[in-house]
Amino acid sequence: MTSPAPELPAGSAEPENEVKLSFIDHLRDLRKRLTHALLGVVVGMALVGGFVERIFHWLMEPVLVSLPESARALHYTSYVEPLMVYLKVALYGGIFAAAPWVLWQLWLFVAPGLYKREKRVVVPFLVFGTLLFYGGAAFCYYGIMPAAFPAMASIASDSSLAPVLTMSAQLSLVLAMLLGFGVVFEVPVVIAFLSMVGLVNARMLARYRRYAIILNVVAAAIITPTGDPLNLALMAVPMILFYEIGIVLARILGKPAAPERDAAGAGG
Repeated sequence: MTSPAPELPAGSAEPENEVKLSFIDHLRDLRKRLTHALLGVVVGMALVGGFVERIFHWLMEPVLVSLPESARALHYTSYVEPLMVYLKVALYGGIFAAAPWVLWQLWLFVAPGLYKREKRVVVPFLVFGTLLFYGGAAFCYYGIMPAAFPAMASIASDSSLAPVLTMSAQLSLVLAMLLGFGVVFEVPVVIAFLSMVGLVNARMLARYRRYAIILNVVAAAIITPTGDPLNLALMAVPMILFYEIGIVLARILGKPAAPERDAAGAGG
């Protein structure tokens, strides 16, 4: 026997489609959305599959430019490595290409539990979230990498040292940076959405600002593929900046938080 749904507060928006789903139904819907998302990634892989070599050389351009002209080449340590590298390019290329479709499947999964006010903004949030993700990757490729790789190369400027860069290692480095900056650019959208559904508010985010800065630095240290301070700063500073932007958006778009003192007094 299921208990009746709790009554909504007066003046609150009614759910657009009040559908009661069991736990098994939620699992089935989740499996359906994951299957559709994976199929979208497979289609994306098929679309980029014929261009993996070009994409790989394009991704490696900032790395090669940072090397001396006589040493602008990447190496592989086994005959299998180039194949695995190109498969990895196809996989990540498929994920990038299918990102809007994957986000749409996520929206279809969470939509039944949202109210009308929330549903009206989810689609714009998905659009801006996708654009920001691509924008973060583009900012990393065109704005950060041209300065980061020469700076890292200058650390080993001794004439007795010669770089031997492998395909797989450099691809992992570039992809980690692209995905990392793409995720960082999503922070304001995520915070704004969470504030609109009432899970966070600007006052709470501002209160925990110091802890957020520490967590951002720790996360940047984990995400960045190298441990040097330059890459750490290049990742941590945008994360902190976007957290502050998220606080501003939460203050503008978020639900008004109930005064703590009044709530405490009422409880007494």
